[in-house]
Parts: sequence; structure tokens; C-alpha cells
Amino acid sequence: MKFAIVSKGDNKSNILTEKIRAYLEEFELVYEENEPEIVITVGGDGTLLHAFHHYVHRIDKTAFVGVHTGHLGFFADWLPEEVEKLVIHIAKTPFQIVEYPLLEVTVRYIDGLDEKRYLAVNECTVKSVEGSLVMDVEIKGEKFETFRGDGLCISTPSGSTAYNKALGGAIIHPSLASIQLSEMASINNRVFRTIGSPLVLPQHHTCILKPVNDVDFHITIDHRFLVQKKVKSIQYRVAEEKIRFARFRPFPFWKRVKESFVGE
Repeated sequence: MKFAIVSKGDNKSNILTEKIRAYLEEFELVYEENEPEIVITVGGDGTLLHAFHHYVHRIDKTAFVGVHTGHLGFFADWLPEEVEKLVIHIAKTPFQIVEYPLLEVTVRYIDGLDEKRYLAVNECTVKSVEGSLVMDVEIKGEKFETFRGDGLCISTPSGSTAYNKALGGAIIHPSLASIQLSEMASINNRVFRTIGSPLVLPQHHTCILKPVNDVDFHITIDHRFLVQKKVKSIQYRVAEEKIRFARFRPFPFWKRVKESFVGE
């Protein structure tokens, strides 16, 4: 089996990375950065997001597993002291593949430039570079509302526990193929009106944002920060592709939610 390791880059993660690589090579697994079958991330959920975007061109062939060296993550769920057990699993055990939905983001432009397509594991956010964000929101090809406020966040079920949760969005189990639209400080008065609640859209529904004014936008795709000009529309839907995780033991999602946000 071919494997690669992506480290957060701090001393603790780098030491653990070298340890994992040495162990796996003792089992005669091949270290291959370009075409790995499995990618081990060492750090946290952010490290796994970086690894995903690095290998996004081969997500149908590469599975991910995360070791966390800081706070417990939703993706990076193996402890540093469990590394030897994980290595034996990778080397000796046929692993289960678990697939989670991704968000497809398609940006189209006024001046006829080629559209750009992105995939997000967690979310995409949109904000105006200056002033309030003003966007017509279309769902299934029909105008739903004109949003005015700080911005909008469109998240996957995996990302529902991230920025979406901070905005008051619902936590959605990652087995549900859906996307969620959440508002950032919407303006609601006698003149302007938005739904004011997060919207959860199923797999066969598409959401399109259309700028009311010709302004520049700040768009994030997970950790990536982009400035977009001359935007005609931004389209969101559940992607046909999925992120693949190598699962060696049960992954109790609701237990993880409890541990992260409620405690014992």
C-alpha cells in the first residue's frame, strides 16, 4: 500500500510523523506523496482540510485518517498514544471506507471568464469587501429572498459543527447528503426582510446567490481565502464527489459532538 503523511508542522507533530513513517515502512508499506492510497494527517482538523485540498484531484482514490496532537477533532480522532495501534491497523487490517458529502461551489463571472469550481469539506462563506452583503437568494431556480447583512455561510453536514454552529445553524449528521445556508447578522426591519433561520437543502436542491450590486467579494473555501471580482452568480449544491475516510473502528458522531460541546 502507498501512503503519505501530512504534518501540522509543529515539533510534536513532526516527531510523530517521522515515527509513523518509520513504523509503516518497517511493515513494507511504500511512502508515496504523489499518488497515495491513504493519507495520514498529524495535527488537527485544519491539517486534514489542508491535506484534502492538496489531494483533491484524486479524492476518489485516496482515503484519509487523522491523528490529533492538540484538541480532539471531528476528523482527527486518533490519539498520539494510539499510533502503534493505528499503524498495525493500516498495515494488517482491510479498512472500511466511509464517505461524507462535499459542497460544490461554482462561481460564474459577468465578463465571460471561465467559471471556477471548488469543493469544500466544511463550508463556503461569502462577504462583501466593503459594506453589507446584498444577494438575491434563489432555491431550485426561484427567488427566495434578497439577503442584506454581514454575510452568508453554506456548509456541509461535516461543517455543521464548525462556523455554521457559531452562527446558530443546526448540527447535521454527516451521513445526510445536504447543505445548510446560515445568515451572518442579517438586516431585518420594515424595509428589508430575510427568513432569519438556517435553511437545510437536500441533495437534489440547488442554491444560487446573485449579487445585486457590482462589488468585490471575500469568499472562503474551508481555510482558503479568495477575493472575487465581477461575480455573476455563486452556485451551491451537494457535490457528486465525496471525501473518503479510512475507518478502523466505530466513529460515534453524537458522542463526539457531546465531548466537544457539552462535556461529561
